[in-house]
Amino acid sequence: MKIRIKGDSVRFRLTQSEVKSLSTNGEIYDSTNFGSQVFSYGVILKSNTNQLRISFENNRVTLEMPETTGKVWFENDIITYDHTIKTTSGNELYLLLEKDFTCLDNTIEDQSDNYPNPKLS
Repeated sequence: MKIRIKGDSVRFRLTQSEVKSLSTNGEIYDSTNFGSQVFSYGVILKSNTNQLRISFENNRVTLEMPETTGKVWFENDIITYDHTIKTTSGNELYLLLEKDFTCLDNTIEDQSDNYPNPKLS
């Protein structure tokens, strides 16, 4: 799982096995160890939400996805889910959750579990 944060937007990209795990188990997490602190991030399926939602507590970013949508995400061709929320401070925060495609350029990271890029067909 990759997370990209830029300004008031947060983007999660999941590989094929991560989407399957999320659909099957209802959650997926990863973390980065900074030595004295660990930053963790994840996606969970929630039955009481109908849009993407996000929280940041105790050094963890958690993206919530509607359970009915997430349970079948692995089985369908939908690539992206997004939603813009208004925060308690009044700004708009853009949330994006997507399947991770293989890159078009030569990258050194392992992409064996990424979705095939349709632009390479």
